[in-house]
Amino acid sequence: GSGAAGLSVALNLPEHLRVCVVSKADITSGATLWAQGGIAAVLDDDDSTEAHIRDTLDAGAGLCHEDAVRFTVENGRESINWLIESGVDFTKDEHEKARYHLTREGGHSHRRIIHAADATGHAVSTSLTSQAAQKDNIDLLSNRVAVDLITNSKLALPGNRCVGAYILNLEDNHVELFRARFTVIATGGASKAYRYTTNPDGASGDGIAMAWRAGCRVANMEFNQFHP
Repeated sequence: GSGAAGLSVALNLPEHLRVCVVSKADITSGATLWAQGGIAAVLDDDDSTEAHIRDTLDAGAGLCHEDAVRFTVENGRESINWLIESGVDFTKDEHEKARYHLTREGGHSHRRIIHAADATGHAVSTSLTSQAAQKDNIDLLSNRVAVDLITNSKLALPGNRCVGAYILNLEDNHVELFRARFTVIATGGASKAYRYTTNPDGASGDGIAMAWRAGCRVANMEFNQFHP
């Protein structure tokens, strides 16, 4: 996957590692590019992580895992700062240029949505792609579809460790064998299982199915975001 999740992993791994980012179409073809509104994080002195956690748990109607919510909220400011350092040009407050413009969206008790005009996903996607393209240890491979994960059990070996993946190269219609010590599944959702969605065609859930076939636990598939 070559969206915000996949590229963030690639950029945060040690530079002595060789990293391969695989995308089934163009590197910027995922849902990240289409996301509009912004990213919620506690960035204002009048706000607090506890308020953000409480808002999230209330909006989740009892379905959220509090430890996951707390981890996400408490690391929000650090993640935003990393995006800024990576070149994401978030919109500044027109009255106070040293501050970023924050908006308020449904379910939030404070203004905590940082954004890049109305095209936040585009700003994040293009900035991270540019950063990754400059790294000598990162290969960005487009037009390649992950067919299946390779695990020890599929090779009749003990254990069930993932050792790579079979990748279909759409440019020459050949299946390539990728061997890897570690494989990250960052393939997005399955919105294209539905007729009406603004998600790109690549959001077809095949990455999730591939992980499930390899033995990963899959949960909460009933929750779907129809707009990136």
